Amino acid sequence: MDEIEIQKEYIEKVNKINKNKDLKYAILTMGCQLNENDSEKLCGILEEMGYSKTCNFEEADFAIFNTCCVRENAEDKLFGKLGELKRIKEKNGTIIAIGGCMMQEKHITEKIRKSYPYVDIIFGTHTLHRLPQDVYEILKNEEKIDDVIDIEGKVYEGLPIKRFNNIKASVTIMYGCNNFCSYCIVPYVRGRERSRNPQDIINEIEKLAKQGYKEVTLLGQNVNSYLVSEKRNNPNLEYNVKINNKNFKINSFATLLIAVNEIDKIEKIRFISPHPKDFTDDVINAIANCKKVSKLVHLPLQSGSTKMLKIMNRKYTKEQYLNLVEKMKAKIPNVKFSTDIIVGFAEESEEDFEDTLDVVKKVNYEQVFMFIYSRRVGTPGEKMKNQVPEEIKHKRFNKLKELVESQIKQNNEKYIGTKQKILVEGISKNNENMLTGRTDSNKVVVFEGDKKLINTFVTLKITSEHMWYLKGKLY
Repeated sequence: MDEIEIQKEYIEKVNKINKNKDLKYAILTMGCQLNENDSEKLCGILEEMGYSKTCNFEEADFAIFNTCCVRENAEDKLFGKLGELKRIKEKNGTIIAIGGCMMQEKHITEKIRKSYPYVDIIFGTHTLHRLPQDVYEILKNEEKIDDVIDIEGKVYEGLPIKRFNNIKASVTIMYGCNNFCSYCIVPYVRGRERSRNPQDIINEIEKLAKQGYKEVTLLGQNVNSYLVSEKRNNPNLEYNVKINNKNFKINSFATLLIAVNEIDKIEKIRFISPHPKDFTDDVINAIANCKKVSKLVHLPLQSGSTKMLKIMNRKYTKEQYLNLVEKMKAKIPNVKFSTDIIVGFAEESEEDFEDTLDVVKKVNYEQVFMFIYSRRVGTPGEKMKNQVPEEIKHKRFNKLKELVESQIKQNNEKYIGTKQKILVEGISKNNENMLTGRTDSNKVVVFEGDKKLINTFVTLKITSEHMWYLKGKLY
């Protein structure tokens, strides 16, 4: 019997224990879309075990945290929440489980064991699939469970999943990372790259299409290196898949994009996060030629300084990055860019920061996700000398923010008067009389319309811009 079948048996055992008890679970997810996708699996598992979801931790019989360790404030948030849960556990007997990236850091798990002994289950990124077994052991034996392993986990298929959205879905295509950027803890907590079998990915997306999903986002720490690690051991590796009675050969990220583009009823394909060093011509051509693939390319910069990029171990220069942008602009009609930038990494000088501003001016991004560098235990960056003082980090961050916001306003103005095809996602969070959706370039648009339009595509004429969103009317 394989591992997932074993866990399904534990799901049944827990479900029998919980039968007719009206038990609730609450979940807190920190971090990236990969963590969101993992949380959908955790929710699927818990609901099959007889728990129903609540947003109120006060009434939860099972509290679960899916953690992130990219930035320091995630630790503060976790420990603050754990402090709050002690009272709830004493009152309700709540089972507390903590998983995710942060649990792969030994200094964090040691702190939890020492300072928060009332936590029942600790599990890591490689043992998420064993949650049913962990819960069963807690219910039967009432012993603390420490289920963290340091080795890379296998890619397990067939876990239950409870989607957070009924029109857009994320689909993980690979796990782990081989890049070892000097500021990043991810390869140490997520392990090395492992790609899913293309047929499993296609099957998942075809199932989503049949369920009415219109948009999928392909996820990975470095999506455009899909199957690269596997091909090092087998250079001729190639998978044959069938879509709509047509045969496709998949041996790369580009060929996967081309195949997913053929799946009926899926109308929009996005992906994150790629790495500039792995942006090969075949991927660029696939984006250009696949009608459903978004023409917004997320291209993480991190720094515009060649010196800093070398210190960060990013494996490209400022010039190579800008050349890649120009190549995409030449080959992909109406391409637009978003990016990630770290401000204040160790040894960043004023001149290095000005290089970052220069790249931002030249590329003119649609969106910039800006982060003030925080040292992560266990990374090369944490041990580097010449750390940038916090005051200077914040000063640079504010200067970058000012530039980015001026560009966003200018870019938004270019949308006014244009027609945009929008997937209507639902009612606006800020105005219940408005509907909302996103452009191909991921700009939020609000407009007046019948609720029957939700989950459909409409064409809007953009009438005004408001910095963080656009306003439109049905065309």
